[in-house]
Amino acid sequence: MASKPPTGDPVQDAPRISGPKHAAAGLPAVGHTLRMSREQMGLARAARTLLKVNQKDGFDCPGCAWPEGEKRHVAEFCENGAKAVAEEATLRRVTPAFFADHPIADLAGRSGYWLGQQGRITEPVYAAEGAAHYEPVTWERAFAIIAEELGALGSPDEAVFYTSGRTSNEAAFLLQLFAREFGTNNLPDCSNMCHESSGSALTETIGIGKGSVSLEDLHQADLIIVAGQNPGTNHPRMLSALEQAKAAGAKIISVNPLPEAGLEKFKNPQTARGMLKGASLTDLFLQIRIGGDQALFRLLNKLVIDTEGAVDEAFVAEHTHGYDELAAAAKAAGWDETLAATGLARADVERALEMILASRRTIVCWAMGLTQHKHAVATIREVVNLLLLRGAIGRPGAGVCPVRGHSNVQGDRTMGIFERPAPAFLDALDREFGISSPRHHGYDTVRAIRALRDGEAKVFFAMGGNFVAATPDTEVTEAAIRRARLTVHVSTKLNRSHAVTGARALILPTLGRTDKDVQAGGRQFVTVEDSMGLVHASRGNLAPASPHLLSEPAIVARLARAVLGATSATPWEDFERDYGTIRDRIARVIPGFEDFNARAARPGGFALPHAPRDERRFPTRTGKANFTAAPVEYPRVPEGRLLLQTLRSHDQYNTTIYGLDDRYRGIKGGRRVVLVHPEDARALGFADGDLADLVGEWSDGAERRAPGFRVVHYPTARGCAAAYYPETNVLVPLDSTADVSNTPASKSVIVRLEQSAPA
Repeated sequence: MASKPPTGDPVQDAPRISGPKHAAAGLPAVGHTLRMSREQMGLARAARTLLKVNQKDGFDCPGCAWPEGEKRHVAEFCENGAKAVAEEATLRRVTPAFFADHPIADLAGRSGYWLGQQGRITEPVYAAEGAAHYEPVTWERAFAIIAEELGALGSPDEAVFYTSGRTSNEAAFLLQLFAREFGTNNLPDCSNMCHESSGSALTETIGIGKGSVSLEDLHQADLIIVAGQNPGTNHPRMLSALEQAKAAGAKIISVNPLPEAGLEKFKNPQTARGMLKGASLTDLFLQIRIGGDQALFRLLNKLVIDTEGAVDEAFVAEHTHGYDELAAAAKAAGWDETLAATGLARADVERALEMILASRRTIVCWAMGLTQHKHAVATIREVVNLLLLRGAIGRPGAGVCPVRGHSNVQGDRTMGIFERPAPAFLDALDREFGISSPRHHGYDTVRAIRALRDGEAKVFFAMGGNFVAATPDTEVTEAAIRRARLTVHVSTKLNRSHAVTGARALILPTLGRTDKDVQAGGRQFVTVEDSMGLVHASRGNLAPASPHLLSEPAIVARLARAVLGATSATPWEDFERDYGTIRDRIARVIPGFEDFNARAARPGGFALPHAPRDERRFPTRTGKANFTAAPVEYPRVPEGRLLLQTLRSHDQYNTTIYGLDDRYRGIKGGRRVVLVHPEDARALGFADGDLADLVGEWSDGAERRAPGFRVVHYPTARGCAAAYYPETNVLVPLDSTADVSNTPASKSVIVRLEQSAPA
C-alpha cells in the first residue's frame, strides 16, 4: 500500500552529518528505490511501472536525458529515475477538497518538498482576482479565460510562453506553432538556464549546438574528461557507460570543486560483481577552484601546441579556421596565473597533459559547472579548442558531450522552442501552415522576468516546470510574476510556482509520461530526443490519475482554437485526435525528421543527422570548425569572502525535492546547509554546525541574504562553498548572467558568512 503524504513541513536546517561517501549506487540505491516506490505507488504498481521505464515498448523516464543503448537491462533506470517515476505514478491525489482546505497563502508558506509530496492534481482550478483559494473550473471556462486575457493585450509580445524540458516533441511543436501564429517569439525555456551556454559555444565553433558523440563513442574512448558535472546524482545511468569505458581501457579525468562519490567508485546494482566490488572510475581528480576551467583548458592548449607532434596538423589544416589567433593567445598562458585561478598543483596539470597526449580518442563531458558562469561560453569554446587541436571531433570515440538535464530539453529546442529562431525554420513553418511568423527576437528566461517586472508582459503561460523556483533572484522573480494579469501552469503536481500568482491564475492538470494517452483517434504515443540526438517513442501504461486530465497536445490544440478561433486554418482538432498528424507536419518542417511516423514507430527510434560527427562537415559562418581566443577570465574573490556554487542534493532533480537527504555527501534530514572547507570555515570564525546567513555581494552594492544555513565542514576546493538550490537562488541577481548566452551565473556567487540571529 502507498503511504499518505506528509501533513507538516520538517525542519530543514538541522540535518545529521556523517561525512562524504566514496562510492555510489549499490545496495543503498536499491533500498531507497524500493522504499520510495512503495511509499508512492505500492509494490505491485511499482513493479508494473518501473519495468516499462526506458524500454523500447515503454515510456521515457521523466528524469534526465541520458540515452539508452540498443541492449537494455530489464531494470533500465537509476535511483533518481525511479524517484521521478514514483512521484508521477503516485496514488496520492490533490483534489478540489485539498484546495478548499489550503488557501493560496497557506501554499505559499509550504516548502517545495511538502508541495510535491501531496500527489497528482486531478482537475483544472482557477483563482479569480482577489480570491483566497483555487476553485474547480471547467476546461471550456479555463480556455475562455486565457483567450480573454490574450485578446485584451496591446501586442502579442505582452505574452510569454515558457516550456519545461519534459514537454514532448509533439506538444512543443504545437506550442511554438500557436505562439507564432498568435504573433510572438516569446518562447523562453529551461535550456536558457542550463545549456544555453553550450549551444551558443558549439554553434559558433562546430556549427551545431548539440553534442557530437553517441553512447558507443563513450564506450570506445581512450580518455573521458568529466568537467563540472556530478553523474552520480544528476545522471546516474552515465556511470554505467563510464564503467564500460573503463573496462575497455579508457582513462577518466574528473574536474570538479567537490569530490563526488559516483566519480570515485560505482557499484553497479545491475550486476552481482558491481554490487559487491564496484568499479573505480577516476584516474585523475583535478579539484579545481570554481570558475577556473577556462584557465585550465587554455594552459593545456598552450602545452599541446608547444609539444612537437601533438597537434593534428592535417585535421587543423583541412577542417579548421582561426588556429593562428588561438596559438598567439595561448602563448600568454602562464603557470603562475593558471595555478592561482585553478588552485591546482603543477604536477596534476602535467599529468592531465600526459593523459591527453596519450589519447587519440578523447571526449569531454560537462554540465552546469561549466555553463553557469559569466565566462561560460568562452570556457566551452576553450574545451572545443582542445578537441580541435587533437582532431577529436568527427572521429569514433571522440567529441563534445554536453550532458543535458530534463529528458526532452534538447528535443524542445529542435522543435522550435527558441526565442531567436533561425529564418530558415520560420520560412519552412510559414510555408507549411500558411502563416506569417514574427521575425523579431523574443524574450529568453531572464528577459521575460524583466518584462514581467517592468509591466511589458502581462500573461505568463508555462508548459510544465517550476518557473519561480528554477529562476534566479527569487524576490525579484516572484514580484514580477505577481504583476501579471494572468498566470497559467500546465502541471502534473503542485510546486512553488502555483503559490505565486498573477491577478488571475489557472492550474491545468495534464497527463504524465506514465499515463496512457487515448484520444478520439485511438491510443497515442509521443516522442522525445535524448542528450545524444536520438529520437524515440514514449508510451505510458497506467490509467490516468483522473478522468479530468488532458494531454499536453490536447491542451495546446484547444487553447489555440479558443484564442485564434475560426481565423486559424491550422487543423488543431486533427492534431488533438491523432498525434501522427503532428509528426507528419514536423517531418515537412524540420530537417532530419523525414518519414517521422514510420521511423518513430521502430523500436529504439532513430538518430538525427549531425554534420560534424557524421561527415566532419562544419556548418559555421566560415564553413569550418572555428578556433576561438577569448581573454581568460576567472572569479576574483575578496579577502574574507567565499565563492559559492548552487547545486542539487541527491534527493532532488532540478527543483523537484524527493526527500531531505544527500546520501553521497553524508547529509541526512535537511537542506539548509552550506559546505565549506574546514580551514576556510575556521578562518572565518565558523565551527562545524554553526548557523550562518549567506549574504551575496555584487558590484552594484546591493546585498541579497539567505538566512539560517548550517555550516558543514567539507572537503571542497579552498575558497569555495556550495549550497542547494532553489534555496540559494535568492542570492543570484537577475542581471548576473553569462556573456552571449544570458544564462544565470549560479555557479559563481561571491558571499560572506554572518552568524545567524538567534531564533
